[in-house]
Amino acid sequence: MIAVRDGTIADRDFVIDTARRFAAFGPPPWRSALEVVAGEVRCLDDFFDGRLQGPALLVAQDPPSPSSGFGEASSERLGFAFLEPATDYFSGEEHGHLGMIAVTAEAEGRGAGAALMRAAEDWARGRGYTKLTLNVFEGNRHARAVYERRGFEVETVRYVKILD
Repeated sequence: MIAVRDGTIADRDFVIDTARRFAAFGPPPWRSALEVVAGEVRCLDDFFDGRLQGPALLVAQDPPSPSSGFGEASSERLGFAFLEPATDYFSGEEHGHLGMIAVTAEAEGRGAGAALMRAAEDWARGRGYTKLTLNVFEGNRHARAVYERRGFEVETVRYVKILD
């Protein structure tokens, strides 16, 4: 069974390395992979360096297994979720926002993403929020299908026009 725990500074390298996967999931043609990753890494750096107030980091991992010889437990990290408090534009209601969620390539299909989604919903409920939002690139059909199966619905569609 996959465990989800609060992330710590010790997870920084893992989280930032895993966030680099966002470049492969459907950014529009006017966004370079480098731009996408740089934006996510900038946010994560702000979090790890204490410049953000309110966000939470969750890390999914395999349950600990005994390590060889030293009596310590070790487990493989599988993915992370970055959660933020947000304010609804229309109602002014505070709610939770799932700013990032990613699993390693090796963890795909093993339930790490589902465990992180459940934990994100629990995080939001635990703060008294009545909704959880997220953004996803329009072209990321796989993620959109996953979110819709979990009960998320499309609310707005953002359009962009690149000006000369």
